Amino acid sequence: MTLTVDSGAKRVLIADDELNMRRVLEAILRREGYDVLTAANGIDALAGMNRDVHTVITDLKMPGLDGMGLLKKLSADYPDVPVVMITAHGSVENAVEAVKLGAFDYLEKPFEQEQIRQVVAKALSTFALARRDARPDETAGRGRFRLIGESSAIKQIYGVVEKVANTPSTVLITGESGTGKELIARALHENSSRHGAPFIKINCAAIPKTLMESELFGYDKGAFTGAVGAKPGRFELAHGGTLFLDEIGEIPIEMQVKLLRVLQESEFERVGGIKTIKVDVRLVTATNRDLLQEIGAGSFREDLFYRLNVVPIHIPPLRERREDIPLLADHFIAKFNERLRKQIEGISPEAIERLVAHPWPGNIRELENLMERTVLFCEGPQIGVADLPPEISHLAPLAASHLQPAAPAAHADEAARVVPLGAGLAASSLKEAVRAQTERVERELIQRALDETGGNVTQAARKLKISRKSLQTKMKDFGLRGGTSAPAGPPEDS
Repeated sequence: MTLTVDSGAKRVLIADDELNMRRVLEAILRREGYDVLTAANGIDALAGMNRDVHTVITDLKMPGLDGMGLLKKLSADYPDVPVVMITAHGSVENAVEAVKLGAFDYLEKPFEQEQIRQVVAKALSTFALARRDARPDETAGRGRFRLIGESSAIKQIYGVVEKVANTPSTVLITGESGTGKELIARALHENSSRHGAPFIKINCAAIPKTLMESELFGYDKGAFTGAVGAKPGRFELAHGGTLFLDEIGEIPIEMQVKLLRVLQESEFERVGGIKTIKVDVRLVTATNRDLLQEIGAGSFREDLFYRLNVVPIHIPPLRERREDIPLLADHFIAKFNERLRKQIEGISPEAIERLVAHPWPGNIRELENLMERTVLFCEGPQIGVADLPPEISHLAPLAASHLQPAAPAAHADEAARVVPLGAGLAASSLKEAVRAQTERVERELIQRALDETGGNVTQAARKLKISRKSLQTKMKDFGLRGGTSAPAGPPEDS
């Protein structure tokens, strides 16, 4: 296995049993400025795989562990990493099946240099975008639909998923990067009657505008220079299953008309083709943009928006569901204990308070990365404030910075102890204490914003940097009205 070190480049791993093919691909990609690892088979590829590899290109047929077997291993251990299949003409059907099972794309021999450059550029762009959001496996095995949380907002999402999963209705998932939009899309697919059919995903922000139509609808032989054979698009690949279009707001306006037609008539033509293709696809889309603003700016079609927004699901940012942070921290400690072979027993209440006080602009992704780093460098049996990075450890706890401490005396002894993973009474007491303190702070800040804006809910939401809908929900929970100036006491149920 060869490796050229260049920390500024993206890293691609090539697995192919043909030496000449490895050399050709390596030369092309090195000219593009990429680091390149090469392996003669799937077993060597797995041995050389690590978190610094950003895309894998593999031949479909190899001795020992073939491309399909390598794909399955990588999908389980490195779900963020795009896998591109290389196939001979007679094996195209197998390559298409690989895409349905999770491969990013495939290349049919012989291919042009421009084709390999384009597919790798798309794959690396997709990888970079995926790193902003929660990985499909990061909460696997815990919580409902792979989500972790007991906040009212998350419980509402559980209810919506249960109601609409096994329907053909189109779903639009909104939320900031890192909140787990793909987890919801997968939950909708896996809890529907389509769960045995393909779940095809594509990040629209990673696809150049000039390639968007062929990516979605495919192309026929001779449609353009380099189209040496026909290739199905994502809609065809998703037939009978679910198509997830992430970053739907990035689709160019001219493509939106064609997407609208597919939604209305369930048919389309490939690029350069004349045959009309019928498909049965359940469409789920996601965006971190405000599509209503995009409509006002003329960059998104209003009729398409209403076609997509049949069932809206909004995932609130982590700062709007702080009571879920202790549960997430507990989960990530357990996860990284296993991955890093550590034995961290828990996290102190003081450290939890600092985590709860942080605004988490990167949401769950940021919390996951921080917990991995903390678990890795923690030398004691539990995580304390000193083990957290300075930007977190120096934060004043929410309760101390805004309110007088109000923890019940019954919890005084427990507050001084480390909270072990999975503990019963202690963990429950900490969770309740965090929830109560969080509610007190939220209530005070909301009341203050309402007073300062004369009770204008829209202006108050803008001041608090949350959505108007979220503010209205919290006002209802806390029994607040716009324009009042009542003292901000604790909620009655706290």
